[in-house]
Amino acid sequence: MTNLQLLWFLLIGVLFSGFFFLEGFDFGIGMSIRFFAKDRDERDVVIQTIGPHWDGNEVWLITAGGAMFASFPMWYASLFSGYYIVLFLILVALIFRGVSFEFRANMQTDTWRNFWEWAASISSFCAAFLFGMMFTSMIQGVPLDGQGNIFGSFTTYVNWFSLVGGVAVSLLCFIHGLNFLRLKTSGGLRERAQKWSRILYPVLLAGEVVFVILLFLTTDFFTKKPVTTWSILIALVIFTLIAWWGAIASHDWASFLASGLSLISVVVLIFNGLFPRVMIGKDNVNSILIKNASSSPYTLHLMTIITFSILPIVLIYFIWSYWVFYKRLSSPKQTA
Repeated sequence: MTNLQLLWFLLIGVLFSGFFFLEGFDFGIGMSIRFFAKDRDERDVVIQTIGPHWDGNEVWLITAGGAMFASFPMWYASLFSGYYIVLFLILVALIFRGVSFEFRANMQTDTWRNFWEWAASISSFCAAFLFGMMFTSMIQGVPLDGQGNIFGSFTTYVNWFSLVGGVAVSLLCFIHGLNFLRLKTSGGLRERAQKWSRILYPVLLAGEVVFVILLFLTTDFFTKKPVTTWSILIALVIFTLIAWWGAIASHDWASFLASGLSLISVVVLIFNGLFPRVMIGKDNVNSILIKNASSSPYTLHLMTIITFSILPIVLIYFIWSYWVFYKRLSSPKQTA
């Protein structure tokens, strides 16, 4: 394995981490439109909190997919063909979520406005759930042949571990969204988001325990990388506890950053367990390794130059956009 191959494996992990940190609270806000906000005025405020950002946050996913295609074409081909139906459903969910914001704003009747609000909430949940289900089913090991083709059955994708992973990621995103609401709103919405967070964190911790048990039973993470796996899981629990403490003590930034780092910890856990593989086969002989899945050294070298030339500009723009819209939005009424 060369340094450039390792670098691009890490960069793809960073891109997915950025996606789940930023798009995670977008998914949580989307779920909150109908499951948290009480009336139309509150739903307007909830949507406004991510109005300037949600479409930009999705770019991290597109960039991660493009980087995977260019740097590890065999990984891209195996993952996207083997998980075609799951990824298609994710795409449908993302499309529905995107158009729901625009359509809702232009509806003249309450019936259709409610329809698109429910579409936003359900599609946000489905996208988060399907991402969690896909990644957790992938790390169990999939039936690969020598050419990297996946021959999976229904239970390859839908099983107890993948369902728990989907629910866990959805809950993490929902709480991350509530923490973002606490940062972006004042009054009744913020107070209620804090109350909900206090209630949901014990549920999340219980879910993390179940996730760890199934991770131990269904993957090789603990046998191949016990020290790093346990370290990341401990960090995940610590971040969850910090976020819970922030909800109890009214430290909004602590809760938001810790919940975002919890999502990043899940991504780090997955990439740590994959290394030095990019796809884990049921038969370990057929697992796809980083060194065998990458593009040519010249391609990786050229991509590295272009990436590190453009990346600072992109990061400056993201920081600037969030700085411009940093002010809190007022709740429409003081309700708890």
